[in-house]
Amino acid sequence: MHLMDDSSLTWDDGVLVTIDQRGLPHEVRELRLGTVDEIIDAIRALAIRGAPAIGIAGAFGVVIATRAHTAAGVVDVPRVRAEAERIADARPTAVNLAWAVRRVVERVAEGAEAVLAETLAMVAEDSRVNRAAATHAADLVLRLCPDRPLRVLTHCNTGRLATSAFGTAIGALRVLAERGAIEDVLVDETRPLLQGARLTAWELAEAGIPHRLTIDSAAAWAMATGQVDCVIVGADRITANGDVANKIGTYALALAARHHGIPFIVVAPESTRDTTMATGADIVVEQRAAAEVTGFGGVATAPANTRVFNPAFDVTPGELVTAVVTEHGIVYSNEDAPGDEIAGIAREMYARGWMPGTAGNISVRSGDHAVITGSGLSKGELTAADMVTVHVGDSTPVGSQRRKPSAETTIHTAVYRTRPAAAVVHIHPPYATTLFTLNGAPDAPTTLRVTDFELIKGLGAQDPALIDIPIFPNWPDVARIGADIERYLTENPTAPPVLGIAGHGITAWGDNLSQARDRAECLEALCELVARTGRRHAFATRNEILEIGLT
Repeated sequence: MHLMDDSSLTWDDGVLVTIDQRGLPHEVRELRLGTVDEIIDAIRALAIRGAPAIGIAGAFGVVIATRAHTAAGVVDVPRVRAEAERIADARPTAVNLAWAVRRVVERVAEGAEAVLAETLAMVAEDSRVNRAAATHAADLVLRLCPDRPLRVLTHCNTGRLATSAFGTAIGALRVLAERGAIEDVLVDETRPLLQGARLTAWELAEAGIPHRLTIDSAAAWAMATGQVDCVIVGADRITANGDVANKIGTYALALAARHHGIPFIVVAPESTRDTTMATGADIVVEQRAAAEVTGFGGVATAPANTRVFNPAFDVTPGELVTAVVTEHGIVYSNEDAPGDEIAGIAREMYARGWMPGTAGNISVRSGDHAVITGSGLSKGELTAADMVTVHVGDSTPVGSQRRKPSAETTIHTAVYRTRPAAAVVHIHPPYATTLFTLNGAPDAPTTLRVTDFELIKGLGAQDPALIDIPIFPNWPDVARIGADIERYLTENPTAPPVLGIAGHGITAWGDNLSQARDRAECLEALCELVARTGRRHAFATRNEILEIGLT
């Protein structure tokens, strides 16, 4: 079997035929797998590996199970489903395995030939999908790194061995090479099982793509010394927020790439995206055997009984990923993520004294979720990694996350549930906070009317010359403040997109984060004018003119 011409997974009269990846690069030996147990063992032992490849192998396992549990033309569906569950559980981190098994199980009741037809359709799709994703990724890389031959770093193995055909990240390298855009590929050896050294170097040599092998720990130094223009990797699972589970060592590459301003591109099929999983914190990371670390090739490299930490994968936060590319093109881009913009505005507000210490928060809505600054963090040191994603419906965090949402999240979600706002800014500027404290009521919302100041035009009020700013009591239970705001906004659909909380600050919202920030700034400036002039209207009355001697 010549892997650059044929699929790495084929069906031969009831048997799955593939290459035993454990033997490469020195021995190309064929595996013929005819039972469910043999397929499970091959997946667990990494004879077959790579998220798309184990998915297709798992689907062939369901074909074998269906054949084994069919008698007189009748399929024992419960038995086949039980076997399918065993296959899907063979490796927990890569989502493609469970996805592929679920897909073909839907055809089990129709018989083994229907399951086989579905599996063969998946094989054909995989080739088309990989080529499309690889082409989109190559287009992106050339846009990000134009006008020069590229030095690309890659990790683990993402070629035909890891899929059924062409490859994902290596597929992108092949497309770039076809376009004459590759100067050199730096291949991480990928400890502890050396998939980069054994498999990727072998595939690149087969394809005639220039490459060098390096130890994993040299990758950051290669970036620091100008030897890397772009990092391209594959993925085993991509969560809804863009977090990426991939071979251990990927996270470190992403951190180094971010530090050195190098694009970090993830290439994977849509089947690797798990939109049912909110964040990477929920991914089960497979732990491999200690022997993979304490020895190699049958030779011990560590003292006997040495304890080992050997995760097969790590999870790279989405904010470190430049883009995720699938057959549909760019499906996630860090340029679109609001974390950096939120953090930048928070630091700006902190510098102005409007978000002192850990006070205040900023959020951006995305569908049923909102991204908001985490609780208990100095706004002067905030980064994109300090954001929390919450449900707009109930203010609770989405999945398990590194940061916790503030109690003031309820203020933001109250706005989102009653207004078509895309962003909310909640800050504590001195003039507005003072004015609303002096004019608020202790137990019910009230309003402060201001007229004829030019700044009213910047607040989004219906009347550009008059605004009634709602002021809410500051309850110790912040959720009660949120409930008051939600009730008021529901009952007053024409209320302006700004409000005050006595002793607590101001909240403004808008169609985007810049507009919300601008409205908050205008509100503070307006309150300063009111405080300095002592008037809530811009035009002086006759008595006021007489008092200041302007007659």
